[in-house]
Parts: sequence; structure tokens; C-alpha cells
Amino acid sequence: MLSSDLIAHVKDGGVVAYPTSTLPGLACLPTKPSLDALFELKQRSADKPVSLGVLSLDQATSLVRVPDKVRALEAAFPQGGFTFILDAVDPLDARLGGARVAVRCLAHPTARALVETFGPITATSANESGEPPEATAEAAGASLGLPHHAILAGDCPGGVGSTILNVTEGTDGVEVTVMREGIVPSHSVVQWWKNPT
Repeated sequence: MLSSDLIAHVKDGGVVAYPTSTLPGLACLPTKPSLDALFELKQRSADKPVSLGVLSLDQATSLVRVPDKVRALEAAFPQGGFTFILDAVDPLDARLGGARVAVRCLAHPTARALVETFGPITATSANESGEPPEATAEAAGASLGLPHHAILAGDCPGGVGSTILNVTEGTDGVEVTVMREGIVPSHSVVQWWKNPT
């Protein structure tokens, strides 16, 4: 599904535009050279971390600590609806959050194909910081000046992005705070968290 040119581009530190179940995303490897390219392309401040896309929270456990209740929450809603901010197993690049890393289980088959090929990839929106997102990965990639082989075609449903949840573990157990309401309404998260089924 992925071209040899695209695979070489990513392995060489390049950035790829791809469709997700919400808005177009930008993928690169979670390495310093790749993140350098991503942040330059997005004109994004280094103190604004980006999230990582994974196939599942099981895969994410190599990077972050995932409480069982968070796994149950993620499983109770449509895949791709949440981004979880979790404690890192070992601190990562500050542009990935350092000791607190955001992960999203990707749902779109094209996005999942990238992770199947490369492992965890960045899952930030495909636009310059402060600019509105495009409706398709092709339009997003073109607006950012990406080469043709670095753009994976695909429509995105659009609307809002994922719901971002900050997960903390303390003496009273695991708590979640809605940092940004997205495709999953805040009240649905709160209701489930109080009465998980």
C-alpha cells in the first residue's frame, strides 16, 4: 500500500501527510532529525508537543504507562476518538512531551498502515500552526509544499479532532481531565468514568 518512495522518504527523516478518522495528519518518525523537519514545516514552537499515533494502547505501553481503566475507556468508544496524555516509561524528546506523552489509537486504515510499517508516528494536524486544517490529505500536503510521493490520498470526515484527556495517577487512583473536547463529548467521558460499564 505504501510506495517505496514514501518509505524511503520517511526513513530519511521526511514528513508525510495522511488521512485520519477526523482531520488530515502529519507523520514522521519520533527521532530528532524527523521532528526537526516536522516542526520547521509546521512553523510550530518547540514548546508545543505533538502526539504519537499507535495501533493500540497495547503498542503504546513501550512508550507510556497505560492504566487498566484507561484501556477500558478507550475500548468503550469508537477507535480514534481520544488522545491520552500519559506518563512516559522513559522521557522522550521534549517535542513529544518529555515525561508526559500524548498517544492516539489511529482508526483510519491508511494511518494504521503507516504505523504497521514504521511503528509509532506523529499524529499532529497537517497544517501550519494557527492555520485552519484542510479537508483532505492531498490539499493539506499541497498547502505545505510536500512532494507528491509524501502525500497519502484520503478524505477525512472533518469536524473536530480527537478529545484530549490528561491521565494522572495519585493516591486516590487514576483520574482523567478533559483538556480539549473533540469528537467524544466531555459529558460522555465524565459519565463513563463515574460509572464504567
